[in-house]
Amino acid sequence: MVLCGGVSEQQRRFRDIPVDRSEGFGERLLGVLLDRAHEMPPQLIAPLIAEEVARVGGRDVSVLLQDYEQLMLMPLHGRGLLEEAPHPIGDSPAGTAFLEARIIEVPRDGGTRLFLPLLDGSDQVGVMAVTLDTVDGDGLRLLRRLAGLVADMVVTKDSYTDIFALARRRAPMSVAAEIQWSLLPPLRMSVPQVEIAGILEPAYDVAGDSFDYALNDDVLHFAMIDAMGHGLSAAVMATAAIGGYRHSRRSDVGLSGIYAYMDEVIAEQFGPEQFVTAQMMELNVVTGHLQWVNAGHPWPLLIRDHEVVGQLEGDTTLPVGFGGQEPLVSHRTLRPGDRVLCFTDGLIEEHLSGGRQFGLAQLIDIISDVGRGRPGARAMVRDLSHTLKQARGGITSDDATILLVEWRGGSADHLAVID
Repeated sequence: MVLCGGVSEQQRRFRDIPVDRSEGFGERLLGVLLDRAHEMPPQLIAPLIAEEVARVGGRDVSVLLQDYEQLMLMPLHGRGLLEEAPHPIGDSPAGTAFLEARIIEVPRDGGTRLFLPLLDGSDQVGVMAVTLDTVDGDGLRLLRRLAGLVADMVVTKDSYTDIFALARRRAPMSVAAEIQWSLLPPLRMSVPQVEIAGILEPAYDVAGDSFDYALNDDVLHFAMIDAMGHGLSAAVMATAAIGGYRHSRRSDVGLSGIYAYMDEVIAEQFGPEQFVTAQMMELNVVTGHLQWVNAGHPWPLLIRDHEVVGQLEGDTTLPVGFGGQEPLVSHRTLRPGDRVLCFTDGLIEEHLSGGRQFGLAQLIDIISDVGRGRPGARAMVRDLSHTLKQARGGITSDDATILLVEWRGGSADHLAVID
């Protein structure tokens, strides 16, 4: 019998290469973590990490998790971990490793203190800090891979423990914020063709704002919503809106169909006087073709070379829940490096002392300054949110949420090839 398809090109390429299945020191070390991860209780992650680091000659291990405001890296407590103070994200070696997703080395106590980013699916979970007497390429490689496994374990275990959520908190959190944070996807996702990053403010009392995204094949789907009102009622409405968005997106009904379904959900559940503004978008990450539907939401801004070149205007319809007409889909082709900034109205409608509104013009001016100082998308979103809050005098009477998408183009196929 002949199997359909025969021998693939990949099989022909590798069938004559000798296979080495021996287990080296590094594989054994990381293998212990992999073998035990599926049944490891969350509180035992810390001592296992400390033991593994000791086996590569390391000491003084810290696991630092980002707080909800993205201001500090908070130490995780546990047996075997170093007890230390929080590290400021904006002004510390740990913060640099976190924002720039790279290893930072600092000479200290006759050795070197290493700060390794904890990356899970390219979302920055936090930083792992380790001190080595001598730094070499093999040690760095092992620690970098160990940090990746630690990040995966933290994210996986976080779904059934409160240990990591409590470590990240610097203030009490409202019930509405609890709901919204449980609803969110990772605050950052990055692949070679596109990066997306977001932030919610005020982090411990956010209510009606939310966003969602999904990368399906070559299309990045993303949406931002702002539910009417404040507090728990707004959080419940936002939950229904995001649930409707996800359900219709996964039903592959297109942007107009997504709007119609979300509109039906909100109208049926909350009545004719409640509404949600929304911005739903789709970006082909290969071609840069962007399309969107606007439902009473502030227009996104198009940023090119750190300057706002305009608003992404187009046809609009009534907010979700008001039974608007079927929306027309707007289109634009991006250039590599272009960024799309979505935001909620709380960012620009805050009134400063004297009754003057903050306004879109000030937002555009600040975007340029922040973008040049922090070129990375994640760092820019964080700095933009904090700079805008300072420019508003520290006032945030309404939710002020930001979602930034950077399109780069190209292909990710090289990641599926083993050299």
